[in-house]
Amino acid sequence: MSETPKDQEQKEQEQLKETVDEAEALPEADGVSVIDGKKIAREFYDWVEIFVLTIAAILLVFTFLVRIAYVDGPSMNNTLHDKETLAVSNFLYTPKQGDIVVFQSPDSDIPGGIVKRVIATEGQTVDIDFSTWTVTVDGVALDEPYVNYENGLPMRHFDVTFPVTVPENCVFVMGDNRNHSTDSRDSSIGFLDTRFIFGRVLLRITPLSKFGGVD
Repeated sequence: MSETPKDQEQKEQEQLKETVDEAEALPEADGVSVIDGKKIAREFYDWVEIFVLTIAAILLVFTFLVRIAYVDGPSMNNTLHDKETLAVSNFLYTPKQGDIVVFQSPDSDIPGGIVKRVIATEGQTVDIDFSTWTVTVDGVALDEPYVNYENGLPMRHFDVTFPVTVPENCVFVMGDNRNHSTDSRDSSIGFLDTRFIFGRVLLRITPLSKFGGVD
């Protein structure tokens, strides 16, 4: 017996229902998930919060703990070179012999400060044999592998007469490139008041090929 239009319509509805039921029963394919708008918004907010907190932390560090300085000139060759970027900190800092420091001389207009090495601190006595490049502090000759010696030439002598004793709250500084550095050997700088020290050089930032600490 042939199907009536009503029977055919009922059959089509039953087939459609079976198809829907089968689709709902299918397991979720691997790697495919339903997009949850609230979850995405929540994750986005978390990332934004982390980013903002990170930037805030960096700003706090560079405002209160670290500052940026730039090497100006050849006076610290071959330890540091012209135009290099440095990270400097004075947090809980007391100058020590051998530290590389950045300071602002009262008579200097160099915007990024001056970079030199601390040779002696308050109460210590400095003497220099310019012919042999020998620096002594409290009678002990310093081992200075960082100095850029110029063979056959004496160390440059300025107008300060040696030996000298470093006054209270001051340090005696020199550049590693001794014959191309104006420093505490010159009365225009002389003993450096520690109040003018921005801080100790923590690391070299640029060039990136030399990123890291400095000695």
